[in-house]
Parts: sequence; C-alpha cells; structure tokens
Amino acid sequence: MAELAYKEPAPKLIAGAKEDWELVIGMEVHAQVSSKSKLFSGASTEFGSDPNTNVSLVDAAMPGMLPVVNGFCIEQAVRTGLGLKAKINLFSRFDRKNYFYPDLPQGYQISQLYHPIVGEGEVLVDMSPGIARKVRIERIHLEQDAGKSIHDLDPSLSFVDLNRTGVALMEIVSRPDIRGPEEAAEYVRKLRQILRYLGTCDGNMQEGSMRADVNVSVCRPGDYEKYQATQDFSHLGTRCEIKNMNSMRFIQQAIDFEARRQIAILEDGGKVEQETRLYDPNKGETRSMRSKEEAHDYRYFPDPDLLPVEFEQAWVDQIAANLPEMPDAKKARFVTEFGMTEYDAGVLTAETASAAYFEAVAEGRDGKQAANWVINELFGRLNKEGHGIKDSPINPTQLGGLIDLIAKGDISGKIAKEVFEILWTEGGDPAEIVEARGMKQVTDMDAIEAIVDEILAANPDKVTQAQEKPSMAGWFVGQVMKASQGKANPKAVNELVRSKLNIS
Repeated sequence: MAELAYKEPAPKLIAGAKEDWELVIGMEVHAQVSSKSKLFSGASTEFGSDPNTNVSLVDAAMPGMLPVVNGFCIEQAVRTGLGLKAKINLFSRFDRKNYFYPDLPQGYQISQLYHPIVGEGEVLVDMSPGIARKVRIERIHLEQDAGKSIHDLDPSLSFVDLNRTGVALMEIVSRPDIRGPEEAAEYVRKLRQILRYLGTCDGNMQEGSMRADVNVSVCRPGDYEKYQATQDFSHLGTRCEIKNMNSMRFIQQAIDFEARRQIAILEDGGKVEQETRLYDPNKGETRSMRSKEEAHDYRYFPDPDLLPVEFEQAWVDQIAANLPEMPDAKKARFVTEFGMTEYDAGVLTAETASAAYFEAVAEGRDGKQAANWVINELFGRLNKEGHGIKDSPINPTQLGGLIDLIAKGDISGKIAKEVFEILWTEGGDPAEIVEARGMKQVTDMDAIEAIVDEILAANPDKVTQAQEKPSMAGWFVGQVMKASQGKANPKAVNELVRSKLNIS
C-alpha cells in the first residue's frame, strides 16, 4: 500500500517582549492497558465500581503476597509497539521505583527503567493535508498505576480508593520533537486513534484511562537544529513538566501559558528552574508542584519478586501478522481506492467504527458519493444531535439503498434528503418508502415536456430575457421542479429547457 506524501511543518515562533523564541515539547502519555484484570493480580479493572471493591491482597500489599505478571498485558504492550513501528525488546525487566504516595500501598511502584519492553518507534501527526510532524517514540514501558486520593468528601479528611491500584499502564515516552500547542494536542489525538485501532487502550481521557505529562522548554531560533545535529539537550533550555493532563484543550492552554511564563523569566534575566507543575484550568495558569526528580531520586533497582520477561521473535511475528489495518494505511487506501480527498479520508478513518460504516456503504458503489452522504448528511446530523456513529438510527444497508435509488435515477438529490429524514425518524427500507409515498422521480419525457411548455407559455417575457442571457434558464428549471414537486429528473429538465429556449 502506497503511503501519502507529507512534508514537515515549519516551527512556529513565539514573540517575547524582546525577541522571538521557539517552543520544544516532549510528552509522556500514560495509557491504561485494555485488560479485564490488573498487571500483577487477578483483580478487576472495571471502571465505576464501588470504592475499594476491586482490590486483591497483592494490590493492598499484604505481607507475603507476590506479584504475578499478566501475560495479556505483555501482549497488549507488544501490539502497541508494533502499531507504532517500534522495536520490540525480547528481554525486558521490571524495576522498583521508590517513592511515597498515600494511595500506593507498597510504598514503591513496579515499573521499567533499564530494560523497557518496547524501544524506539514513531508517530506521524497530521497537521493539515500534506503536512505532518514525525514524532519519535523513545520507549514504552509497563508499570502499575497508583490509587486515587479523594479530598472533596469531607472538610477535614481525605479518602483513598485503591480500585485503580495495580492497573496496567503503558508509559509512551516521546522525544522532544513537538513544536507547538496544536501539535501536542494532535499528537495525543493521533496516539489515541492508534491505540483504539489496536484495541490496547480505550483512550477515554474523562475516565483517566489516558493522560499526559507535558515537558515544555523554550529555545532561541536555530537551537533546535543544533540539538538535532548533536543530540545535546542543553540547546533546548530547561524543561518543566506539567502533570496529568486529560484534555486536548487544556494541553494547548497549559503549554501556551507555560511557554510565555518561561520566556518572561529568561528575558528578565532569570533562570528557569526544572520542576513539576500543575495546570489550573479555572485560572488558566500553571503552578509549581514540586522540584523535578531525577532517576537516582527514585532509587531504581530490579524487582526481586519478578523474573525478567523473555519471549521469542516468532511470538512477536504472530502478533504482527494479526494487527488490524492502521489509520495511516487505511487513510492512504481510501484516497487511492475511492478517489477522495485526503481530508475526507481523514474524517472517515478517525474512528474504526466510522471507517467500517463507510466501507459498508461504499461497497459496490461510487466512493465519492458514499463519502459525501456519510460525511455531510450522516455525520452532520449525528454531530448536531450529539450522537456517535454507533448510535446512528440509519444503518449502512439503508444509506447504501438510498444512494442506489439516486444512482438509478429513481429519486433526485432533493427527494433523497427527504427520504433520509424519514429513515432517521421512522426507519424502513428506502425503496419501499419511495414507492409507498409516491416519491419516485418522473422520467417520462412527455410528461416533463408538457410542464416545460406550460411554464414557457406562461412567461414569454422571461423567455426573451433567457434567450438574451442564457444563465436565466435556471429560473425555468426551478419552476419546472417546483411544478413537479421535485419529482422531475433535474438533468432532463435542464436539457429540455435549454433546447426549447434554443440556447447552448
């Protein structure tokens, strides 16, 4: 399958008070693995359960309880790596990351540092037709999630819910290749799309199953190119990390504020301190949370309770052979196979359900016409009413049948929209609706000619005007369509009117 041709977008300059700056962003996306049980226990991962009901003795860190690796979570991580065109490491190992959280019963997190399960990969981030940013993936490692502290149920007490403790996370770490707030949001959106295609994470940011830590720094124009040439991070400036972002809009707002905050410090002669910050959406600003830790602060060491994870290349190849068609490949195929624009292909492939719906409608039919009806009429109506494709009251068979009626000349485009409305509100078979309600297009040329003659005879002044100004022929076409209640074949009417008026 041929790939679409892209070029890199130019970096955007941010105007400071004294000079221009460039923005550099790297991201650590935490994606909850789609699995019925946790990474090291058999406890359920079901969202929305009563507090502390999905907690095993392992999750609660009871004495003598030992973790056991969930093999399906390993497979999901490998699938994700393959979907991101990444290197799969046949040897990986879990480490203990030591730090205290009140909702982390063990007092340490089981993660991966020295030997992650997935190595370098890439994500192609679509910015506009023909323009894309290639963002390199540094690594993907598996780790367990912490629980949840709840502070708003009592004025003097905090509560802890351990349901999320031990749920498998994939931490997807990018290189600092993202160059603006919009690119950052599009990167997360594209990553979520890929994970959903793979079925390895549902990407539900509202439920916290996908969230991002955003590393932001600023540098002077040209310094990023120096970093690219030398891989020396000192050219990129001091970075600050904004934690736990779970909204595309908030990601953009936080990056914009943080970039301007750092520029103001630097232009005032100050120094940006490396730290972890939080974004306050109510105030539209970031605020300091803690100084940024380094790897040595966590005192990583191999987890003594877990053996290294080793598997054969043949197993990886088997997983690769069963991957679904990925978004970029599907998008390129839609452009080639159906002759549609790159933009339309992007809309149709945004979700797997949308792409499947379109392909069912387009099978054996004109791809462009099918795309037009799916995008403009169906998606437009679904968006207006706040529904997704899975909630559509019109199924692919019904919409395909409607398009067939247009192609056969049984109904006009105008009548087709009336039939669409009936299908939306009442359901039914398009052909039966047209027949039962007398909506079939008039193709009898004698009947159409009689209507044309009657309207021409009733408007002699306009006949003269149309013969002098041929564009006025459209007025007569409109009158004929009105007289026939929209049932006359528009093409036949247009040809007959122009013939009667003796204009080309």
